Amino acid sequence: MKKRVVITGLGVVTPIGNDVETFWNNLIAGKSGIDTIKAFDTSALKTKIAGEVKNFDYTQYVDKKEGRKMDRVAHFAVAVARQAVADAGIDVAQENPARLGVCVGTGIGGIITFLEQSLKYGERGPGRISPFFIPMEIPNMPAAHIGIALGWKGPNTAIVTACATGTNCIGDALRTIQYGDADVMIAGGVEAAVNPIAIAGFENMKALCTDSNENPQAASRPFDKTRSGFVMGEGGGVIVLEELEHAKKRGAHIYAELAGFAMNTDAYHITAPDPAGEMPAVCMEAAIKDAGLTPDDIDYINAHGTSTHRNDLNEVIASKKIFGERAYKVPMSSNKSMTGHLLGGAGGMEAVATVLTIVNGIIPPTINYHEVDAEDGMDLDFVPNEARKQDVRAALSSNFGFGGHNAVIVIRKYEA
Repeated sequence: MKKRVVITGLGVVTPIGNDVETFWNNLIAGKSGIDTIKAFDTSALKTKIAGEVKNFDYTQYVDKKEGRKMDRVAHFAVAVARQAVADAGIDVAQENPARLGVCVGTGIGGIITFLEQSLKYGERGPGRISPFFIPMEIPNMPAAHIGIALGWKGPNTAIVTACATGTNCIGDALRTIQYGDADVMIAGGVEAAVNPIAIAGFENMKALCTDSNENPQAASRPFDKTRSGFVMGEGGGVIVLEELEHAKKRGAHIYAELAGFAMNTDAYHITAPDPAGEMPAVCMEAAIKDAGLTPDDIDYINAHGTSTHRNDLNEVIASKKIFGERAYKVPMSSNKSMTGHLLGGAGGMEAVATVLTIVNGIIPPTINYHEVDAEDGMDLDFVPNEARKQDVRAALSSNFGFGGHNAVIVIRKYEA
């Protein structure tokens, strides 16, 4: 018998809110956090918009002096972890710190630091490179900083699978608890890649939306016939996972149960998904089976839903393979329509949203959905433009990354 694992804490920093309550209220209100980029001059770029995190003060979570030695992505990581641990009510002094772990990833790492230091090298030579450059840039540091900040000394890892990173980290944390290697895990993902070099890279591969600079909030249009590319976002989220008996013993508030996980790969292309949608479908089916459920038990899909032509189509094809005719009755919506694509941070944020969907019985909408793409068979229930009250017993949260990485989790209502 696998150990049961429950969710007892939530934390987010996103373009639509830097705490869970604000994030959720804006999500179900259909409020977009996408706007003209404020962090740097975009005059040389075709893309002028992004989902930036607003009014974020890292000194609320990190000592100011130490914070100067950390990339923005690590600031986000410590922030969401502190929120989630406070929400869960876990006191490290009352626990064995070797049984408290972290699995928090980032798809790109400290790319803001990388760009700044690269420019400094070109202008002033190697002697001016910061001695903190490497520990600010490498992608394991968000997880490491969480462990250091909280004094959690158990398993501490950072999985990197591009846009599937956050979901893969949650799945790996689930397995860590199920196998008995930890009692509690902080799991999810963060990203801080809104900078010129990252946007130029995605822009030049024609992945970004460049036709809505004058109307940023309408730019991210998942599943809509006019979808034309994703919008870069930043931030992320984590959930606190806890072995059920451990949570019950300390009287923890239980939001929901993390019941299943699966991962695989298309083995098809470095950026494009396999148009057959075979492996995402296999991944969804395996996650549902791992949860001890069937497709008939799934009431909602928190979609990858990036607003790119191929990814959205691929996800719809996969859903139809799994659910058959019932696919038309399973609501599917995309948080990215409001936040943009948080890359490695998406899976963590969307896991928080999925938990809150189950707890509150409200499905967030896919905003900017106005025109059905009937030609491509994009005709499912995408919860267009307005949130919907509906009981959700079990839900999928899916994320798919460059390189063909697929990751799916199943979250269900907790029942004793």
